Amino acid sequence: MTSPDSLDQARALLQEFPVVDGHNDLPWALREQVAYDLAARDIAGDQGTHLHTDLPRLREGGVGAQYWSVYVRSDLPDAVPATLEQIDCVTRLIERYPAELAPALTAADMEAARASGRIASLMGAEGGHSIANSLGTLRGLYALGVRYMTLTHNDNVDWADSATDEPKAGGLTAFGREVVHEMNRLGMLVDLSHVAATTMRDALDATSAPVIFSHSSARAVCDHPRNIPDDVLERLSGNGGMAMVTFVPKFVLQAAVDWTSAADDNMRAHGLHHLDTSEAGMKVHREFEERHPRPIATVSTVADHLDHMREVAGIDHLGIGGDYDGTAFTPDGLNDVSGYPNLIAELLDRGWSKPDLAKLTWQNAVRVLGAAEDVAREQRAARPASTATIDSLDG
Repeated sequence: MTSPDSLDQARALLQEFPVVDGHNDLPWALREQVAYDLAARDIAGDQGTHLHTDLPRLREGGVGAQYWSVYVRSDLPDAVPATLEQIDCVTRLIERYPAELAPALTAADMEAARASGRIASLMGAEGGHSIANSLGTLRGLYALGVRYMTLTHNDNVDWADSATDEPKAGGLTAFGREVVHEMNRLGMLVDLSHVAATTMRDALDATSAPVIFSHSSARAVCDHPRNIPDDVLERLSGNGGMAMVTFVPKFVLQAAVDWTSAADDNMRAHGLHHLDTSEAGMKVHREFEERHPRPIATVSTVADHLDHMREVAGIDHLGIGGDYDGTAFTPDGLNDVSGYPNLIAELLDRGWSKPDLAKLTWQNAVRVLGAAEDVAREQRAARPASTATIDSLDG
């Protein structure tokens, strides 16, 4: 239990250096729940019975910038238009709430939004399937405002291995490396959450810009393939990138890993996708939990990951990526987007300094995006857009 004094200090710190959160799946939740009818889930008011995210709770949580995930499932036959619909959803959210949300494409935009008291709204595409093996589509997503792409989601793509699929490429193929190079040239951050460790290492070898992990934790603390091995964390200091700790219990608490495997099997037995967060899916989850009480992660569980990640990667390479509205369950004390002060208070109680916490919440994420922009300016001046295809490189 954190002290009231620490919680007050945490809230004060977040007033000056708010949270940049690397991953929030609100757009997908809006698709699933209300088919993008923003009036039906008006986030200007409390949506606590339906969502982890709304504007009052973002304010309460001290969020100053949000990467909205424009995720689509990798088994969709129409991933590209579905991704465009997700981008459209974010665009309409920003247009609907202009006093609260500010569009952001650059590090300078993030700082301007903070100065204006609004929440900088950026976008990240979750999974290389969203470009359908097309560098032209990649450039199109960048032009529409996407500022990171996770190279895979839960399934392999033709050019990169996922952490949760059977290895096929052995990491990145030649086309996969070209995707990384083109992302560097654009200024789009390479996101290595969800990818296999072999893909992480290949991407670090290929990139000339900092990488991110938009929502991943430490494998040494919780042995799940979605987490980051120590040898990869160690490389972030040389790369300049950052790992944004996630709150998902099945990635941060070992007992929850085992429970989740059984819960996922139960979802599939009911004919549902294991990531289904619809009302029907949540009903199946709740019934399973009644029969099999789930292990409970806490704020302390997440702080344990950050302590380890700080020791291995260094304070300059850490951030936060909660994965709200993309997970069925959350840790106690981090139940929704209002909970970030509880984590900062826990870290204060563990002896983290205010300058270090400012790096964790705001400064590292702004620096990393700015560094990617610097690389892009140099590379765009030096070489044209790639016209490579997957057939020409991997055929």
